[in-house]
Amino acid sequence: MSFCKTTNEGGEEEEEEEEEEDADADDLTRAAAKMSRNRRPLVNGELIRGYTNGDDAVYVSDQFIGANDGVGAWSTRPGGHAGLWSRLVLHFWAVEIEQDANRVRPPGQKYEPNPVDCLQKAYQATIEATSKPNKWQGTTTAAGAQLHFQHVDDDPNAPATPLLYVTNLGDSQVLVLRPRHSKLVYKTLPQWHWFDCPLQLGTNSPDTPRENAVLDKIEIEENDVVLAMSDGVIDNLWDHEIIQSVVSSIRKWEEGQGGESSGDRCGGAGGGMKFVAEELMKAAKIIATDPFAESPFMEHAVEEGLAMEGGKLDDISVVAALCKRNKG
Repeated sequence: MSFCKTTNEGGEEEEEEEEEEDADADDLTRAAAKMSRNRRPLVNGELIRGYTNGDDAVYVSDQFIGANDGVGAWSTRPGGHAGLWSRLVLHFWAVEIEQDANRVRPPGQKYEPNPVDCLQKAYQATIEATSKPNKWQGTTTAAGAQLHFQHVDDDPNAPATPLLYVTNLGDSQVLVLRPRHSKLVYKTLPQWHWFDCPLQLGTNSPDTPRENAVLDKIEIEENDVVLAMSDGVIDNLWDHEIIQSVVSSIRKWEEGQGGESSGDRCGGAGGGMKFVAEELMKAAKIIATDPFAESPFMEHAVEEGLAMEGGKLDDISVVAALCKRNKG
């Protein structure tokens, strides 16, 4: 099993994303101490994985997707750089998961993903990377989904079925949707210290992956859609609106809309996840920029006794992945 995947960050075109990376490159380099020849930032001699969108960071691979949301208040502090923290935590997390999955094990020892332990190591690596030669402060939420498999009754000869390991700390979110039934299969729940103050990893925060991250194992099916999103989406769209957007986008994609396909369009394959992410981001952006809209963030604020209306202006980042069975 693997993901067909793509990202969309804040509605920017690819050229703008490249400019944003270059603009952040010097800051990232001061923590990493090096630049590659094509001006991509490095840390520990390796290109930093993922993409930055404001203070958000996203990452996609065949087996792992993630969305981290750096806490923007650090921009007002000397040495504060939430975007660097979110990107580095996600980078090290992806590296740890990949290395753990590829590690040589004794004969008969089965690989069991441990994304929380990998996130703990990523958190510690980020502390070290941002402490020298200069100290960069920041905090970030973390949400990721690692695709693995299981055999019925642990019989290695039985067919493999997909099993999703979902890790969450804070208020970014992972959702699993079954588009053919317009059904929400699973979603992470936000973790807050208090309203609009999520659990977070980083400077002066008491939260750690080992103590606070939540891990869920979700049985999913081929053609399920997995979303990893910053709260710029879920603060502006309710669950039913997210489901409606995804299902509608897949239907349009199957009808030939949304750009050129790299193959079969069925279920959103062949590049359709890019269209799904774009449409979901656009829907969230419409509410975020409407001062009179009704939104989940407004509803939560009113429940806390705060006078607030409209959407929430924020970085909006989406990773959309489609679960497909590997051929061969």
